[in-house]
Amino acid sequence: MTVSDILRPDGARLVANVSSKKRLMQALADIAAEVYGIDAAAALDALQERERLGHTGVGRGVALPHARLPDIEQVCGVFLRLERPVEFEAIDRQPVDLVFALFAPEHRGVAHLKALALVARTMRDRTMRAKLRGNSDSATLYAILTEHAASEAA
Repeated sequence: MTVSDILRPDGARLVANVSSKKRLMQALADIAAEVYGIDAAAALDALQERERLGHTGVGRGVALPHARLPDIEQVCGVFLRLERPVEFEAIDRQPVDLVFALFAPEHRGVAHLKALALVARTMRDRTMRAKLRGNSDSATLYAILTEHAASEAA
């Protein structure tokens, strides 16, 4: 599994108008609906339910929100670089500006875990985070994410 297996080019974006965690979750759900045809209300509910179980801000300005949904067939993702970091109740109490959300089928637990591990490894890389923070073009953000994963696999 690679990042390009779970993230479409139009699923990676720079977002300027998010001012809170709540608005960020709504943006993730709306983009998932636009890009993958996922029901936005169901995606938002699932993301919020997962956050109630434990916050998905993993530190260093990164959040990995994720949710399982009954009406999708494969794991898919949305990556956002926020122009202004938002408070996310992250483990290190730092605001978040890099967000990689995953949406997985309810019945494919292994695929969900593999995708989550892949994204966590990718976002843990300091150079990767610096490159993402240094670019604002959506196509470039996608290229950085997918090229990194391809070079790691080689």
